[in-house]
Amino acid sequence: MTNMNKVIVICGPTAVGKTKLSVELAKKLEGEIINADSTQVFKMMDIGTAKVTEEEKENVPHHLFDIKNPDEEYTVFDYQRDCRYWIDDILNRGKTPILVGGTGLYIKAALYDYKFEEENQTFSFEDKSDEELYRELKNVDPDTEIHPNNRKRIERALSYYYEHGVPISSQEKATRILYDTIFLGLTTDRDILYERINKRTYQMIEEGLLEEAKKIYDLKYRSKAILTPICYKELFPYFEGNCSLEESIELIQQRCRRYAKRQYTWFNHQLPVIWLEVDFKCFQNTIEEAISKIKNT
Repeated sequence: MTNMNKVIVICGPTAVGKTKLSVELAKKLEGEIINADSTQVFKMMDIGTAKVTEEEKENVPHHLFDIKNPDEEYTVFDYQRDCRYWIDDILNRGKTPILVGGTGLYIKAALYDYKFEEENQTFSFEDKSDEELYRELKNVDPDTEIHPNNRKRIERALSYYYEHGVPISSQEKATRILYDTIFLGLTTDRDILYERINKRTYQMIEEGLLEEAKKIYDLKYRSKAILTPICYKELFPYFEGNCSLEESIELIQQRCRRYAKRQYTWFNHQLPVIWLEVDFKCFQNTIEEAISKIKNT
């Protein structure tokens, strides 16, 4: 199958099969994959972020993975710049850019006419609770649509306001898309998804999540890169002897399920997603359906 000069986005909640579909499409469409997960840009965070492995890549080029250390900053402004560079580069070489991930804001910032300014100042919100930060955001931006539990976006929105003097929501109303793009979303029955999330957590433990998280803990990394994603901070109380491993695992599973629910809501409201019901028993059916949608859209 030949390249159609189109950008493909594969989005959806955690644990739904985005990585597998992206690699299969890349092999058929002369594609190259661009990471659209805000946690997978960081090194050392492999198992906990479900990062694609070298074996899973199947020699398909992958971009914007492992480009920052966990103690470094990486903003949506940075991602917008870097992702557009790779989209243009891949298109100019006659290949197909395939954005893959669950960070909706990154996807929208890269593909739509968002106007972000570089964030030059660093603001600290460590001494405030999630509830306090959300109230602060509502005071400066009553129209915000950011979820009260999305601390990372709340902090970024407050930082933007204090640096530029205008609410970030005024900059996020972009409607013009810059590339010919098809948005494919993977979905499944909620009970099936939650079961997959629960099983994947135990699989991560078997693959070495505890060792990965303990190394990060011992290095005293407590940056946004570590404290924002689910899987690392939930294990810190276990390392400190303040809870059992099973309690930490249950917390990871619970937060992943809630995150998946928020992802569905965001994608449904923010992007023109074509949803595909994943056939986990015969994934080839899902691949063929995705190709059919790409051909006919």
